[in-house]
Amino acid sequence: MSSLYHPPVKRSVQIAGHKTSISLEPIFWDMLRAAAEDEGLPINAIVARIDEERIRAETPPGLASAIRVWLVSRG
Repeated sequence: MSSLYHPPVKRSVQIAGHKTSISLEPIFWDMLRAAAEDEGLPINAIVARIDEERIRAETPPGLASAIRVWLVSRG
């Protein structure tokens, strides 16, 4: 696992056929990778699902924030 306190790391993901960059701290990238492995899905698929959910929110957060909240709320 990465160092707990580390600046965000920017990575590209593909959502609905287009690339976007997301900046997350390494611990969240580790958690996202583990979630994808648990569900047997690529990281892009998990991020796309989170993106669809956040867009439907009454006041949609930014994608990086939505990913963090999703990861923490999944337990």
